[in-house]
Amino acid sequence: MTRETAAPRTLADELRGRPDAALAELLRARPDLLSPVPGDVTQLATRAATRASVVRSLERLDRFALQTAQALAVAPDPCAREELAALLPGGEEALPDALAVLRVRALVWGPDAQLRLVRTAREVLAPSAAAPSPTGLGPSLAEAAAGMSPGRLQEILAHAGLPTTHDPVSALAALTGLFADRDRLAALLEQAPAGAREVLGKLVWGPPLGTLGGGTTPTDGGAADGAATAPVRWLLDRGLLLPAGQGAGGRTVVLPREVALHLRGGRAHRDLEPVPPQVGVGRSHEVRTVDTTAAGQAFTALATVEELLAGWERLPPPVLRAGGLGVRDLKRTAVALDLPEPAAAFWVELAYAAGLVASDGEADERYAPTPVTDRWRDLPPQERWARLVAAWLPATRVPGLVGGRDAKGRALAALGPGLDRSLAPEVRRRVLELLAELPQGGAPLPDDVLARLRWERPSRGPEELRARLCAGVLREAELLGLTGRGALAGYARGLLATHAAHDAAHDGTGDGTGDPGTAGAGTAARAADAWADAADAAAARLAPLLPEPLDHVLLQADLTAVAPGPLERPLADALAVLADVESKGGATVYRFTPASVRRALDAGRSAADLHAFLAAHSRTPVPQPLTYLVDDVARRHGRLRVGAASAYVRCDDDALLAEIMADRRSAALGLRLLAPTVLAATAEPGRLLETLREMGHAPAAESADGDVLIARAGAHRTPPRTAPEPVPEGPPPPGPTLLAAAVRAVRAGDLAATAPHRTPGGTSPTGEPPRTTSADTLATMQSAVLTGTAVWIGYVNADGAASQRVIAPVRVEGGFVTAYDHTADEVRTFALHRVTGVAELAED
Repeated sequence: MTRETAAPRTLADELRGRPDAALAELLRARPDLLSPVPGDVTQLATRAATRASVVRSLERLDRFALQTAQALAVAPDPCAREELAALLPGGEEALPDALAVLRVRALVWGPDAQLRLVRTAREVLAPSAAAPSPTGLGPSLAEAAAGMSPGRLQEILAHAGLPTTHDPVSALAALTGLFADRDRLAALLEQAPAGAREVLGKLVWGPPLGTLGGGTTPTDGGAADGAATAPVRWLLDRGLLLPAGQGAGGRTVVLPREVALHLRGGRAHRDLEPVPPQVGVGRSHEVRTVDTTAAGQAFTALATVEELLAGWERLPPPVLRAGGLGVRDLKRTAVALDLPEPAAAFWVELAYAAGLVASDGEADERYAPTPVTDRWRDLPPQERWARLVAAWLPATRVPGLVGGRDAKGRALAALGPGLDRSLAPEVRRRVLELLAELPQGGAPLPDDVLARLRWERPSRGPEELRARLCAGVLREAELLGLTGRGALAGYARGLLATHAAHDAAHDGTGDGTGDPGTAGAGTAARAADAWADAADAAAARLAPLLPEPLDHVLLQADLTAVAPGPLERPLADALAVLADVESKGGATVYRFTPASVRRALDAGRSAADLHAFLAAHSRTPVPQPLTYLVDDVARRHGRLRVGAASAYVRCDDDALLAEIMADRRSAALGLRLLAPTVLAATAEPGRLLETLREMGHAPAAESADGDVLIARAGAHRTPPRTAPEPVPEGPPPPGPTLLAAAVRAVRAGDLAATAPHRTPGGTSPTGEPPRTTSADTLATMQSAVLTGTAVWIGYVNADGAASQRVIAPVRVEGGFVTAYDHTADEVRTFALHRVTGVAELAED
C-alpha cells in the first residue's frame, strides 16, 4: 500500500509543496508579491492573503472564475468539488479551468475534497447584512441571527415544529439542520399561507433585504402590499425571514442564505457565464481594401500631426495655470486641423505622448514643438508612423476624457492632469488581440467587443470607463491606420506578437544580473523598446502601401498649386512658407497670396529665388498672374523698414511716409516725422509691423545695424524634453530571470527558517533563533570551515533588518566570515559582530 499525501493545513504548507515552476507562475500572475521579494514561503503566503493583494488579484479574474470564487465564498469551508459544482450547474466543463486559475493565483488551496478560499477573499466576496454578494445571496442563518435573544430563537423553533433547546447555539444548529435538509424545508414551505412564496420570490435572487412598512408589510420595491401582512408574519415566526436592523420606514428583514439556495434549486447565480461571449464578424471587406484604406489613413495621420506641429510653431498656445490646454485653444486647433474637438484632442495627446510637443517652461508658459520634432520629420513616413504607434499603445492618458469632469467636479483639459487611467493600455492591447483573432478583412461589432471585455475583466475598473475606453480604442485605431473600415490591417496583425516575442527575449530585471534587489529597474525602458520594435516591424510591412512622395506640383492660373500626392520634405516645407493650404484630401491645394509671398520674402528668399523654385518644381508652365504677384510683392517688400526706437519706420519714398501718416488706421501707432525719410512710433516693432501689413504695405524688419531681419519658420522650440511616462497600476510583470531569482531566494529563505538545527544543548529548537556569545559564534564558524559543513545563523544587516540564513563558511578572518549563502545563491562576506546566533544543522 502507498501512503496518501496529507492535505496541507495552511496556504503556506500548500505553497511550500508546489514545484518551482508553480511558484514562478504565482509570482508572474501576482507581481505585487515581489515588492519586495518575500524572505520565505510563510512571508509569501502572508502577503498573498493581504486584502490589497487579494482585491487586485480578484480584479483580474474573468467572469466565470470570479463566479466560482463567489460560489466558494457562500459554500461551507472547506467545500468539496462536488458541492461547488452543485452551486454552479451548467459550468461543469469550465470548472476545472476556473479552479486552476484560482489555484495559480493562490486564491484557492487544498485538495478537491477540501477546497478552501483564502480567508481574505472570503471576507471580500461573502455576503453579509451590510454588503450582499453579487450572487444576490444574503448572510447565513447563523450570521443573520447573531444577537437575537434566546427566547426569540426558542419561539422560532416552536413555530417551525422543532423541539426547544436549552441554549442559543443548539437552537441555531437545529434550525440550520432544518434549512439544510431540502425535504424538510420543502415540507415546511408547503404549509405557508397564500402570498408567502410571492414574498420570498421578491428576495430570492437579490437583493435579499426588504423593509417592513406599517409594522409588518414588506415595501421593498413592492414586494408585497398590505394583504401580505399575515404571510410575512408567518415567515418571520419560522425564521424564513429574519430581522436585519432598522430601516427608514420600519424594520429591515433579510432572507437567510440557506432558504434562498433552496428556492433557487441550489444555484449560486441566476445567470452563469462559463463561456466567454464570441466576437463575431459584423462586416467583411476585401483584404486589399482594408489594407489600402488603413494605409491611406496612416498617411493622413502623419499629415495631421505635421500640421499640428506647424501650427503650434507659429502660434504656441498658452498653458493654463492649472496645467493643460485651454478650451478656446483646443477649439482653435480643431478649426485649424478641420477636425472635431475630440479628434483634435486625440492628436494633441498623441503628439505629447510621442514627445513631439511639451511646455517650454518660460515665465509666459506655452506649448510648442520639442527638438525631437526636427528629427522625427526627417524620418521616412513609415518610421514616423511607427513612433506614433509605439507612443499610443502603452499610453495611460485617455483623450476621450477631455471635456469631462473629475471626481471633484473639475474640468479635464487636454494635456492637463487627471487623464491617466492605468486600465487604458490593457484595454488597448486586448481589443487589438480580439481584432487579430478575426478572419482577415473581418470587422467586429463594437458591442461584441465590449461584451467580451466585460466577461474577461468584470471587476476591472468602472463599467462606464471600460465602455468609453473600448469605443475610444476602436476609433483611435482607425485614425492611426491600424484598422481600415473597422478591420485590422494586415501589416498590423503581427504587432502584438512581435511585442510578446521581444518581451520573452528579455529577463525583466533591468540589468540582467538576476538580483531581486534590482527588480523592475529597467522595466519602463524595456517596455518602450518592445513597443518600438513591434511598431517598426509593422511599419516595415506598411511601407510598400504608402504613396511615393512627389517632387513636383501643378501650378494653375487662379494662383493655386495642386499637389497630386504627398510631397518630398524639402518641397513641402518650402511650399508651406510660400503658399497657404486651401484644401486637403487626395490632392492638396495651395493658394498663393500677397501675404504668403511676403512670408517667403521675410524668410530670406529673393524674387529670383522664388521664380526659380516655381519653375523647377512645376510640371506646368508658371502662370503669368503668379509671376506678376511675386514681382509686385517683391518690388514693395522692404521699402519700409521697421526698427526699435521704441520703433521707427524708414523709407526713401517721402510720399509713402506721408500716405501712412495721413491714414486713420495709423493713429494708434503714435507716429511722428523725425526726418524726411524716418517716422518714429510709440508702438512696439511687432505691433508696428502687424499694423502696417494690415494697411496693405509690405514692411521688413531690420536690425540695429540696418540689416533686414529674416523670419525663419519653425524657429520656436522648447528646451529638450522627455516624453511622459505611462502611469501603470502596480508593478510590471516580472521576467524569467527575476522569477527564477525570486523563487530561489524564497526557497533558500524557507530552508533557513525551517531547517532543523542543534542548540548547544543538543535539541532541535522550535522557536526564535538562539543567542550565542561572540566566542561561541567564532568557534562554531571556525569548526564549520574545518569540517566543510553548513550552519544556521541569525543576521542583522546594515539597515537593521534581521534574517535567518543557511551558510557554508569557507574562511574566517579579520572579524568577517566568507561563506556560500544559500539564500542569495552566491558567496558573500558577513561581519561576525552582526551575527546574533549560530547553530549547526541537524544531521538529518
